[in-house]
Amino acid sequence: MTKTIAPRALHDLIAAGAAEYAVVDVRGERAFSDGHLMHAISVPLGRLEVMIGDLVPRLGTTVVLTDGGQDEGYAAKAPARLEALGYSDVAILEGGTKGWGAAGYEVYSGFNVPSKAFGEFVEHHFGTPSVSAEELKAMMDGGEKMIVVDSRPMDEYNVMNIPSASCCPGGELVYRIQDLAPDPDTTIVVNCAGRTRSIIGAQSLINAGVENKVVALRNGTMGWHLSGFQLEHGNEKLAGLSLSAAAVAKARARASNVAKRFNVAEVPLADAQKWLADETRTTFLLDVRHPFEYEAGHMAGSISAPGGQLVQATDRYAGVRGARLVLVDDGNLVRATMAAHWLTQMHWDVYVLAGGLPETGLLTGKRPLAPLGAPDVTMLDAAAVKAKLDLGWIAVDVATSRDYRLGHIPGAWWTTRARLDTAIAKLPSAPGYIATSEDGVVARYAAAELAALTGKPAAALAGGTPAWTAAGNVLETGETNHADEPDDVWLKPYERKGVVEDFMKEYLTWEIDLIKQVERDDLVSFRAF
Repeated sequence: MTKTIAPRALHDLIAAGAAEYAVVDVRGERAFSDGHLMHAISVPLGRLEVMIGDLVPRLGTTVVLTDGGQDEGYAAKAPARLEALGYSDVAILEGGTKGWGAAGYEVYSGFNVPSKAFGEFVEHHFGTPSVSAEELKAMMDGGEKMIVVDSRPMDEYNVMNIPSASCCPGGELVYRIQDLAPDPDTTIVVNCAGRTRSIIGAQSLINAGVENKVVALRNGTMGWHLSGFQLEHGNEKLAGLSLSAAAVAKARARASNVAKRFNVAEVPLADAQKWLADETRTTFLLDVRHPFEYEAGHMAGSISAPGGQLVQATDRYAGVRGARLVLVDDGNLVRATMAAHWLTQMHWDVYVLAGGLPETGLLTGKRPLAPLGAPDVTMLDAAAVKAKLDLGWIAVDVATSRDYRLGHIPGAWWTTRARLDTAIAKLPSAPGYIATSEDGVVARYAAAELAALTGKPAAALAGGTPAWTAAGNVLETGETNHADEPDDVWLKPYERKGVVEDFMKEYLTWEIDLIKQVERDDLVSFRAF
């Protein structure tokens, strides 16, 4: 019988800070964003086996499962799956998120809340200077000597950017800023979509002792849009790809001062390897370099976690509170130091790998997903799938609803894997079923479940949607055949249907108000240097 844990007992476990734990919310992202525990990580039930191995890699970790606590049944289904994968200390939070709130503890809305709240703390604690969209526009129109750097990754910058801004992800700023703004009389304006990465990026440069005037763009691209100014779209201007020797030397000196001021610790490679082999405590090996550097060569077992994104969304990379974080960088250690100096203020036990990336034993390419307990099902290539569809089989797409909307096999039906057992009633009767997904991974689990639920043969499309298009097949777009409610993903303000300006205002107000909620929460604190 699965153990349960009362809200007060979980509160005391978190407050003690003496043991590792992972609070795993197994609802879909949208439900999670409506209200969850501060340190809960979002691991939707339909993707549990695919995500949990990276977020909670040690099987002996205390795992507390939760959902909304409103008879949804998600948390009740998860223990058997985790225990089948080898997790040995699993419990369900009594009453779920609703029970947690009823016990008088804080419930947070939104996504990446620990990092977002930390960003607001940083602005209040350090007094990070900022300018409004109107002030920035006046600076531009007045010909002020300045640069605008967008601290988001390229995929977000490509969607929308401030005119004249170049893309320099936040973890790269201190490393690359000297070549971007060599004249100390140049004002540096750092922006993101909203607030957090603008604040953290600007304060990173200030903490590093950059001589220039540095300001954050208040409310980012959303604030710019709400002020009635035009954004640009589709740009791919990645700044600072090449570095001069002088800029590297300057960045190293600045990072060295930050390490001293914020007590950033290093760990030798031999000790880090011992930690990784330790079965009593979790260690995350996080590569904070740019993703293209990671793909050119990285340590086995390391996860690509670009420094800016790691600080912005720590819960997406490390799901175990109380774990160690070891940050991998090149030999200059600038990016790892800057990320570590923020993470230590967020109460993570964080270290920089001394000497940086080893010279030997490296792997290349993207890190493949490591799904756990994948079932033995028939995997078909695109041609074989097309032949099955021609015979009347039905394609069932368990990708995210966002990916399904962007493109899916013509005629495919969509559902989340988490609710496949109820969605099955809405699927047309067919001689067999093809499970597919955005990468073919979740589809493998869905194929086994389709066969069990329908009593019909089922298979999965190997490689998912990309394999379908690579074979020369077309995709259908839009929300065509839904067997389920598309509530599985959290949508950014500019992705939602309706008046986007209202969603932007709502989002920015939520970010600003987080600091007030944190002040009420006895389980949340940040280190003030």
